[in-house]
Amino acid sequence: MAHTIELIIPDLGDFENVEVIELLVAVGDEVAREDGLITVETDKAAMDIPSPENGSIEALSVAVGDTVSTGDVIGKLSIEVGDTVVITPALMHPPSGETTILAVPAGGSPKTGVVQTLVVPALGDFEDVEVIEVFISRGDQIDVDDSLVTLETDKAAMDVPAVVSGRIESVLVKVGDKVSEGSSLAIIEAVAHAVEPSAEKVAAVAAQTKSAPVPPEPAKPPAPPRAPAAFDNTGFSRAHASPSVRKLARELGVDLAQVKGSGQKSRIVHDDIKAFVKGILTGQKAASTSGGLPRTPSIDFSKFGEIDTQPLTRIQKIAGPRLQASWVNLPHVTQHDLADITDLEARRQQLKGPARERGISLTPLAFIMKACAAALKEFPKVNASLADDGASIIYKHYCHLGFAADTDRGLMVPVIRDADKKDVYELATELAKLSALARDGKLKGAQLQGASFTISSLGGIGGTAFTPIINAPEVAILGVSRSSMQAVWNGSEFEPRLMLPLSLSYDHRVIDGAAAVRFTTYLGELLADVDRLLEAIP
Repeated sequence: MAHTIELIIPDLGDFENVEVIELLVAVGDEVAREDGLITVETDKAAMDIPSPENGSIEALSVAVGDTVSTGDVIGKLSIEVGDTVVITPALMHPPSGETTILAVPAGGSPKTGVVQTLVVPALGDFEDVEVIEVFISRGDQIDVDDSLVTLETDKAAMDVPAVVSGRIESVLVKVGDKVSEGSSLAIIEAVAHAVEPSAEKVAAVAAQTKSAPVPPEPAKPPAPPRAPAAFDNTGFSRAHASPSVRKLARELGVDLAQVKGSGQKSRIVHDDIKAFVKGILTGQKAASTSGGLPRTPSIDFSKFGEIDTQPLTRIQKIAGPRLQASWVNLPHVTQHDLADITDLEARRQQLKGPARERGISLTPLAFIMKACAAALKEFPKVNASLADDGASIIYKHYCHLGFAADTDRGLMVPVIRDADKKDVYELATELAKLSALARDGKLKGAQLQGASFTISSLGGIGGTAFTPIINAPEVAILGVSRSSMQAVWNGSEFEPRLMLPLSLSYDHRVIDGAAAVRFTTYLGELLADVDRLLEAIP
């Protein structure tokens, strides 16, 4: 019997009005559960919206370029079902009169052929426990005591076993979800009566973990035979792949963070997973053996005094993992240098008045950007990127400069495009414009992308030197600290000069120490030669 259900956008977190960039299906297409329907893109990432069930696309109500939010209806799906239909609330919404939902009490005593909800048993004092592995999928036949999911507390991991045997109709949780006692895990068509031993076994495990002392680095119990090899869940979750591809990767134990996508917008497809596995089996690729970085200890700070916990901003949540990935994967070296900007600052003070009349705030950063644009042309390797395969260097015939902007929401990096084609006045104008948009939270995605080199200037705040983290996939970043008057020997005597500290962090795989110091030396010469630097001013 055919039923029609609405296709609804699931929870997108903090994102609203997300743009649809690709339609993966058309009316009349047959789709399987978790096949991608559409691809949406925020200013930071793209994601597929999966099909909730097997069926045929009856209607689509979105087009490329439309924007969608959580709960929006994007079409209708026709599904073939028997007398009982189980609906996953997060993904489907039944139109009135078109679908019957059978609700079965979780604690009921099951009979053959009756639909029942499998729930989390008693967990002692634990609540909001993370699901770290899901062993079942729709259509699986399971027996009593088969593992459904693995839950992990801060002390131990435990499996939740099935208390009945039967066929899984729907899985209601996924990796990363938080569950507590009584939370629904799956819908099953039971073929046997409920049994108690498994629930008692789980309760015993929970009681054991409750009384066990907390070791500095708790070891997880041996994984059950069906569990795939452990890998970096953070990198896995950030990979650009559909749910069905993620499922295949988990089944084969493939870390998606190591797979290069061949699909549109570098999306990872099924063939990429198969090629990756084949490469490892034939010795063409080396499997990752790092096992991830050790975690820092978890501490309850409230034991030592009063605390106040504040959530990270959305920008901090996005920037943090990227900075950590850059620091871990790129061999950072920082070259420190000093630039004499005595004459430059004197000229800037002369130009501030005329610039102000034109509505321009002529800051030192505009001059530094102009000098960097010229230095990048002289040293193109600093304006390059390392290819994904690590076997070649990508030289860029453009100069887009990013600059770190301090905002209440966190650090943002707007980008000035074609900085090498702009004079100091034009650079100063764009600096002011983009800085204001960053503070107001009105920057568009395109204004935060495409930088080939970044400048982080802390001179307006203070400091003498620092080691900025490279904004990968760039290969270098320039840190600028506060200038100060210093006694400099001119060959016959000391004289006061205004010296600007420069800190160039670079990727040692692409740039060696000699090239880095030549870059900072050349940059210092440009900043000291103000006439040469201002040639482009009309």
